[in-house]
Amino acid sequence: MCSAYRFYPHGIKVSWMRNGEVVKTDVTSTEEMPNGDWYYQIHSELEYTPKSGEKISCAVDHAGLTKPIIIDWDPSLPESERNKIAIGASGLVLGIIISAAGLIYYKKKSSGSLLITFFILIGRILVPT
Repeated sequence: MCSAYRFYPHGIKVSWMRNGEVVKTDVTSTEEMPNGDWYYQIHSELEYTPKSGEKISCAVDHAGLTKPIIIDWDPSLPESERNKIAIGASGLVLGIIISAAGLIYYKKKSSGSLLITFFILIGRILVPT
């Protein structure tokens, strides 16, 4: 996904490049959309799985720029995203372990008292008052 936000005036060109060549197929783009504050935004997506060694880039050209901005696509996750995933996975594993330990404790603790409670309830039902 390649997005351009908060540009004015409207009239922007967003294109995808593969190894420096402009890609025309498998590109889906939105129209320029007003933000409601005199600025605009646009989004473009390239539906393509790059081969090993290919360089995929997004180029943005606008009247307010002295030269087009070219951003190379980096398939790796940023460190902050990797940290979020690691923390989330650790929390999930810890939650499962604590839940399993609690369930085992509850089952062991209540197995004897559950039988006694059952007999007391049956005794109350069978014994007339």
